[in-house]
Amino acid sequence: MGLSDQMMADQKVAMRNHQEIRLSTIRMARAAIINEQIEKRRPLEEAEVLSVLVRQVKQRRESIEEFGKGNRPDLVAKEQAEMEVLLGYMPQQMTREEIEQRARATVQQVGATGPNDFGKVMSKLAPELKGRADGKVISEVVRGLLQK
Repeated sequence: MGLSDQMMADQKVAMRNHQEIRLSTIRMARAAIINEQIEKRRPLEEAEVLSVLVRQVKQRRESIEEFGKGNRPDLVAKEQAEMEVLLGYMPQQMTREEIEQRARATVQQVGATGPNDFGKVMSKLAPELKGRADGKVISEVVRGLLQK
């Protein structure tokens, strides 16, 4: 069962069980997927569906940060609940230590020596970790390793 099919089944269950946040989050994510399909004029592959979900999670993270700055704990809680629902459809997220380990291997593989090689490392590492780690965290880890 693909991600889209799983989301459709979960939407029906959420509807039956009156899980409002779960239902609205799945609907928003499915709408984003459908919009992407319309834009591409073809059904999406699993990797493309995952990419849409990654963007949705990133959007929630940014909203949480902004609502936190604006002292809106009610909206922060809502966005966090939505993000948890979306993360349930994504592969297991990597820890910072796991990202660091992969980044070290990539730095050695590419032969990076300093901050000027940041682009080389990121272009190799980011696609490998797509969907399993936040790009912002990957970037921070790589910068830290290259500055040492």
